[in-house]
Amino acid sequence: MNNNNYFKINLKRWNELVEINSKSKLYDLEEFKSSKTSLLSIELEELGDVKGKSLLHLQCHFGMDTLSWARMGAMVTGVDFSQKAISLAKELSKN
Repeated sequence: MNNNNYFKINLKRWNELVEINSKSKLYDLEEFKSSKTSLLSIELEELGDVKGKSLLHLQCHFGMDTLSWARMGAMVTGVDFSQKAISLAKELSKN
């Protein structure tokens, strides 16, 4: 199998995971939409106050952490190679 096939298989799986993860209790999107953060205490402690800082979040999936940082005042950009994930992140950002 060539590298292009690995990429396609991986992308297909991450696109599938958007729907699976967005409906799971682990991600709990309804709670997140009501201003809950998805960030862990170690992330909050290590980065501290991010207000006004620029952050780049690689492999952001559907953006819960990215949006959590933005809620804390960061100017944050999330990137992901799954267009389905980015589409959901854009939807979530409207809340």
